[in-house]
Amino acid sequence: MAGEGADEIRANYRHFLAIPTRWADNDVYGHVNNVVYYEYFDTLVNRFYIDEGGLDIHAAPVIGLVVETLCRYHQPLAYPDTIDAGMRIARLGTSSVRYEIGLFRQGDEAAAATGHFIHVFVDRASRKPTPIPPRIRAALERLAADKKEPSPACSRRGLATPAATAGEGRVRVRDHKPEPLVFSPSSPHPDPLPHAGEGE
Repeated sequence: MAGEGADEIRANYRHFLAIPTRWADNDVYGHVNNVVYYEYFDTLVNRFYIDEGGLDIHAAPVIGLVVETLCRYHQPLAYPDTIDAGMRIARLGTSSVRYEIGLFRQGDEAAAATGHFIHVFVDRASRKPTPIPPRIRAALERLAADKKEPSPACSRRGLATPAATAGEGRVRVRDHKPEPLVFSPSSPHPDPLPHAGEGE
């Protein structure tokens, strides 16, 4: 169905991960249930942290908490489809990052679903916001940079090289005043604070 994000294509995203659907992903209507799309978002982002940023999900002193996520559905996906999950960086701050994500049925140019995902990095013990770890930040900067090259993971997985596209949008977290979400490494915007009880 048409709507915001329905015109997104593969070339708008810089990093891809192939995710096979599972038998259990389908609901009684014969397509992937809407809540499962958020699992694909989680898988895409966290595999990027592990593969490109060296994140130790069990012992790292700094972790990312989800403070906002959104998904728009344009075309149905269903088992046994394989999904090419693509992402780009819309904003990189001192302790937060906003990803824009597109889910594509393998072989399709148009997105089946689009959305965004915001992480705030916090100290694992205190849950207080803290700067993004240097190795993860370096990986995010490579992904956000205005370059023609794909991220290393794209090349390793044999996926098509997407062109760089900087996304813009707005975010409201608690009483955070809305501001343009534009990547600016020299002067990062203030970061939103995580909501109490948000999952990782």
